[in-house]
Amino acid sequence: MTDDYYVGAYWLGRSEDAESCATRASNLFDALGRLEPGWRLWHESGRSFKDASARTFSTDRANFLKLFARKKNRLGDAFRYWLWAGTSPDETSLVDGYCGSADDEPTARCLVSPPRQGEVAERVLTAPVMREVIRSVVRCWAPAWSVVASREYRDKVSPSSSGDVGTFVGWMTYFSRQWGTVPPLPAPVRVEPVEDLGTLIILTEERFSVANPEHVRLATEVHQVLDAAGLLRPL
Repeated sequence: MTDDYYVGAYWLGRSEDAESCATRASNLFDALGRLEPGWRLWHESGRSFKDASARTFSTDRANFLKLFARKKNRLGDAFRYWLWAGTSPDETSLVDGYCGSADDEPTARCLVSPPRQGEVAERVLTAPVMREVIRSVVRCWAPAWSVVASREYRDKVSPSSSGDVGTFVGWMTYFSRQWGTVPPLPAPVRVEPVEDLGTLIILTEERFSVANPEHVRLATEVHQVLDAAGLLRPL
């Protein structure tokens, strides 16, 4: 089985104008482009792959402001974006999210979905690169909770089919400083600060897989410790 991974960052009730959201989004795409060459050319959606491939999108602040000005990219007082990168339909990366709203519904978020297969997947689905991806997302969006997760493992342990935000352990899991203090965790788990924003937990330097019994055992043990400390709770 090949796991399907994503980076998810989530926060609530933070009112921001288009200028602030555009700056955060542009900074994230700058960071992603420094991590992976395939993440330097992005596109908007289209009627077909060929049509979408021609809809290139420059990820600078000015272009995000234009994007957020379109009616289809507004949801109440929130701004939304959906961009993709790749050279074939089966090997695309996606970045999407909502931002700017003071309301708690829908949950403000930023999702980064690497391809499941192909050369880009082989390069980015490693602990060093995914560590930098989640750290970049955290620096740019300052979420309450973030995760690098296997969708297969998430669906196995979460009561919700789409994963209850804040309630499960990922390959990497981030808690903001306001969320709580991370207790000591068993080896080989690594715990590190993300500047003064919060704490990042990295389960394994190997690519986490739901098919690996040792990975699942470790995730279960860490889940129990974090749950006992009151850290695994819905956002």
